[in-house]
Amino acid sequence: MSMIHVPVLLKETIDLLITDKSGSYFDATLGFGGHSEAILQKLDPKGKLIATDVDDNAFNYCKEKFKNDKRVSLYKFNFSMVDVIAKIESVEGLNGILADLGVSSFQLDKPNAGFTFRTETELDLRMDKSKKQTAADVVNEMSEEELSLIFRDFGEERNHKKIARAIIRARENKKIKTTTDLKEIIKEITSPNYLTKTLTRIFQALRIYVNDELNMLKEFLSRSVDVLKPGGRLVIISYHSLEDRIVKDFLRIESVTSLSPKEDPYGLQQKSARLKILTKKPVLPSKEEIERNRRARSAKLRAAERI
Repeated sequence: MSMIHVPVLLKETIDLLITDKSGSYFDATLGFGGHSEAILQKLDPKGKLIATDVDDNAFNYCKEKFKNDKRVSLYKFNFSMVDVIAKIESVEGLNGILADLGVSSFQLDKPNAGFTFRTETELDLRMDKSKKQTAADVVNEMSEEELSLIFRDFGEERNHKKIARAIIRARENKKIKTTTDLKEIIKEITSPNYLTKTLTRIFQALRIYVNDELNMLKEFLSRSVDVLKPGGRLVIISYHSLEDRIVKDFLRIESVTSLSPKEDPYGLQQKSARLKILTKKPVLPSKEEIERNRRARSAKLRAAERI
């Protein structure tokens, strides 16, 4: 189980995150505890780690993994509820908050986790299985226009209209139930040279939509700043342009006292800067790390400090 998920940019993350060994830290995407374990190794006995994950496999694994460490508190909440969790824990302010936004290797590699198109499984894509709407519900019930917009906005897929149209035609004859059902529809209208990338974008789009990932990320970022202590650090690792753009724009807006003319053409909004950006450019994995872990290749780390 130790190889379930290899934490990305581990040293870089810990170096930026930990400023007080006796402080309180929040791992917003616990996963299988790789980053959390490294945080705990840096903390002294007075330190505290709070972490959350809605995935049952990850949560149960880490509940067992950290059961003897009194410094650890685990929650099965969406990470956007960071402020609620801090209040439950009676934490006045956090010294550091980490979010590794990627899907874990376990979720991608285990067929019945429902996140891969490489093997046949139910078309699910829910991180939190208590959510009602699955990816199968989306492709079977939504209109052609709605599907097209999902594939365009969340997958940045150029052939979004063509793929949406093909899905509508296919479901008239047979309900789309499995990853293979959807894969075969896309395969029929996509060049073999582009099939893997197209499937990746479509499944990404459905996953983001089903889990409302981008809205949850925006809420998480805003609430995180509210609960950071002055000098506390916010460290975010993203894996695709949609997430990275949200993180980059949020950090920029929170680090300036006035908006650009485009954002505020009349110059009416004056505000206090809440963050100081620590990474002018995103931190990227080294060649050595990418050779060890191919899934790290698209990772981008951005960090800021609460003023």
